[in-house]
Amino acid sequence: MEPTHPSPAQPVAPMLAKAVPTVPDPDKVDGGLSYEPKWDGFRAIVYATGTSNPDGTGTIESVEIGSRGSKMLTRYFPELVEAFTRILPGPCVLDGEIVVPTGEPGAQRLDWEALSQRIHPAASRVKLLAEQTPATFVAFDLLALGDESYLDRPFSERRAALESFAGDLPAPIELTRTTTDVDLARRWLVEFEGAGLDGVVAKPLAAPYAQNKRTMLKVKHHRTADVVALGYRIHTSGRGVGSLLVGLYDSDGELRNIGGVSAFTDKRRLELVDELDPLVLRDDDGQTVTGETERSRFSSGKDVSFVRLRPERVLEVRYDQMEGMRFRHTAQFERWRPDRDARSCTYEQLDRPIAYDLGNVLS
Repeated sequence: MEPTHPSPAQPVAPMLAKAVPTVPDPDKVDGGLSYEPKWDGFRAIVYATGTSNPDGTGTIESVEIGSRGSKMLTRYFPELVEAFTRILPGPCVLDGEIVVPTGEPGAQRLDWEALSQRIHPAASRVKLLAEQTPATFVAFDLLALGDESYLDRPFSERRAALESFAGDLPAPIELTRTTTDVDLARRWLVEFEGAGLDGVVAKPLAAPYAQNKRTMLKVKHHRTADVVALGYRIHTSGRGVGSLLVGLYDSDGELRNIGGVSAFTDKRRLELVDELDPLVLRDDDGQTVTGETERSRFSSGKDVSFVRLRPERVLEVRYDQMEGMRFRHTAQFERWRPDRDARSCTYEQLDRPIAYDLGNVLS
């Protein structure tokens, strides 16, 4: 039976990546590897449907944008829907990433905060943000062209077809850079972080598109920092510590919340309640002092309260990136640091990437 043409009614489950500690050597994978930047945005499958001609051109009649999960992104990016309808040379299914670049030409970078703001329930707000912070779609795979599915083709063929189909398209559609040079990929890992990217992806050149399988390999930045425990949230089960809130001192001596630390075992969650009890802040009546973290549309309906701790205990955590003054993602617990004084935990210890223009990544 011929493969069915992917469509919103028969959506594609995106191919996933497995984390590895270093940029992998191509000689260790049959058929070799292709390397590309790891974009820090919203994974998106674009379904552009319509009438197609034998040469692959045609008319786009409708566009839907699917996400890695079940959520459709179409309504949040009207400027991209308009661009796909106007620019794409024919019906297709593309795999890629939606990003929002900000900054002046020559000093642009990806802006995760601006991108996350695009997911808003109000149509008027969506329209305004589409004008103020327009998105870019970075294509990195071709899954179907016209009525023909490309899912079973090796990546080397899919990439060549993508370059032929979309290589000369204007903004806001971009084609990600690729290389088979492992040394260049290792340089990208260092340089491109300054433009807001968060690593490098390696794809087996001979592999078909494996839906929902971790066939690709990803290398992300991992760093450590000594931070101060500010408080903890109760686990969703109602028992034990779900996550630790941590902070750093800024240049004015103010202790700022920079994110959370999680991924404790059930046993460890219960142990932490007893370990941290001597640090719990209590009022004159002996009642536990609580606080609330800042709410966002992503935390709507969620309990954002936490038990406050005296800022005395230091822990070492692993993190990948900073987004402004906070960890970009949840950090991972490494170890307690009883040898460190809490006041010594400042932003100055953090490793900041050298600025790199996003335009040079896209060129």
